[in-house]
Amino acid sequence: MISIESIQLADLQQYAVLCNMLFGSKTNLAQLEKIVKKIISNPDYILVGAKDENKQLLGAVTGITCMDTVGECQPFMVLENLIVSEKSRRQGVGKQLVNYIENNARDRNCYFVMLMSLVKRAEAHMFYEAIGYSRNIAQGYKKYL
Repeated sequence: MISIESIQLADLQQYAVLCNMLFGSKTNLAQLEKIVKKIISNPDYILVGAKDENKQLLGAVTGITCMDTVGECQPFMVLENLIVSEKSRRQGVGKQLVNYIENNARDRNCYFVMLMSLVKRAEAHMFYEAIGYSRNIAQGYKKYL
């Protein structure tokens, strides 16, 4: 049985391993601890993990509530850093994590959830489209500083 739970400082080692999988490089554990502390204390952020019955972290996702200043001025949710361990893929873990973020977005009166995915992540794109996310709705841009 998989449970979706808030990631806590006690989960940092396991979370860092997942982050390493996503980015292909070692995560700065000291910096990760500082950031997770900030996220935990900020109600606009959601950082949750999918855990098995042994409390092993199988995946994680971040949701960020953003305020909007146009139209009805409803907030929207940004889904970021969805990670599922390679051994846990195709078992519904990613879908459960996304559903958790979407349900929280509804509870926060968000009118949409958006995400960006690197162009090279074709398998992730198929997953997002399979769970109802539309491609070619917006064009994404990124500038590294």
